[in-house]
Amino acid sequence: METLDYPVKPLEISTSRELTVAVMGAGARGREYSAYGKLYPGTMKVVAVSDINPDRCRTLADEWNVPEDRRFGDFHEMLEAGKKGKLADIMIIGLPDDLHFEPAMEAMRQGYHLLLEKPMARTREECLKLRERQHETGVKVAVGHVLRYAPYFIALKQAIQDGKVGEVVNIQHMEPVMYAHMAHSFVRGNWHNSKATTPMILAKTCHDLDILKWLVGKRCERISTEGGVYLFRHDRMPQGATHRCTDGCPHEATCPYSALDIYERKRWFLYVFDLKRDCPSEAILEKLRTTDYGRCVYDMDNDQPDHLVHTLVFEGGATASFTMDAFTPWGGRKTRVMGTLGYIEGDGKSFTVHEFRTGKESKWDFDASELANYKDSGHAGGDLALIRDLLEAVDRDDFGVLTSSIDESVESHLMGFCGEKSRLEGTKEEIK
Repeated sequence: METLDYPVKPLEISTSRELTVAVMGAGARGREYSAYGKLYPGTMKVVAVSDINPDRCRTLADEWNVPEDRRFGDFHEMLEAGKKGKLADIMIIGLPDDLHFEPAMEAMRQGYHLLLEKPMARTREECLKLRERQHETGVKVAVGHVLRYAPYFIALKQAIQDGKVGEVVNIQHMEPVMYAHMAHSFVRGNWHNSKATTPMILAKTCHDLDILKWLVGKRCERISTEGGVYLFRHDRMPQGATHRCTDGCPHEATCPYSALDIYERKRWFLYVFDLKRDCPSEAILEKLRTTDYGRCVYDMDNDQPDHLVHTLVFEGGATASFTMDAFTPWGGRKTRVMGTLGYIEGDGKSFTVHEFRTGKESKWDFDASELANYKDSGHAGGDLALIRDLLEAVDRDDFGVLTSSIDESVESHLMGFCGEKSRLEGTKEEIK
């Protein structure tokens, strides 16, 4: 089998000066993006931090020696300070989903370039207002569709553009959320209630809607969606189960969603408690006794679907079927591309191209590539590559570096809004 050798943009770049960054939201996303400046000193420096959690704010601010007067609690404090003069060149908005619109609008007004986490906003109208504000101000905005920056998806798109499969006719795409991730984030966690945050189709699968549109390279015209909460419901609660996994539940030893098993035994997702893997068990148990993360998955007020099936129709007639499933032992993505001249199958790390006429097969493999630094980054290298491209866009004053601009991202957000309407109302939605 031949090896596909597509050049990969180096993760390290040189900037003409050290760009300054204000981090609004010092959680997982804010910390991940900030890490670029530690890997490549001289490119960027965090000079202001905002987070309502004093420990998270202090941890990130201490790491960068941020002065006390540049450490803020609520994001409004950071925006208020910016009215006296910009705090930095770039602002990273890594707040909860329901808090993206307001600070993004004001930050652009104040002249910041933005890394705006997805989803951009909670409604179609807000997304369009963000696009209008960006056009008015001319600042550079990179929306957090990190898959576009991952070497795997860049190589996959290149293979399609090179005509390896001819014209794309259909794509089958799967996002396996992984059973424990679903329980952690979308049943017990911050995104468990779509009305308080954003629907699953925006909170999680907007990555995939965006990447499908990007791979096909055409506008999505129609979408229909099915799915809902199959398992994590009160009426599925086993007889005798307790409100918390720590209350002596008789099913705890056999339940795959046991909080004791996920957090205390396997020690997954401890970052949510700001705990290390080697912390004492009692520290974890205390969190499970006092937070939603210790509650029974069948006794929550969640409404996020644990399975979704989307059918997409693109301009020109190409189609895609996309499923999101919580019931898998792994995460990542799996993709099949059917074209007029060939076929591609990939698993998020490698993909194989089969050409019909010759029968030739060729393979691109992330693990076999010389991409060591990318392997230290989340989303198959996409997280750090996104901040790299934003730094380059600002430093060189070049919009073209960014593939996830607001103009690009608005369309995939509209796909999400229409998909959720389709799911709730049982309709097939035209995307206008």
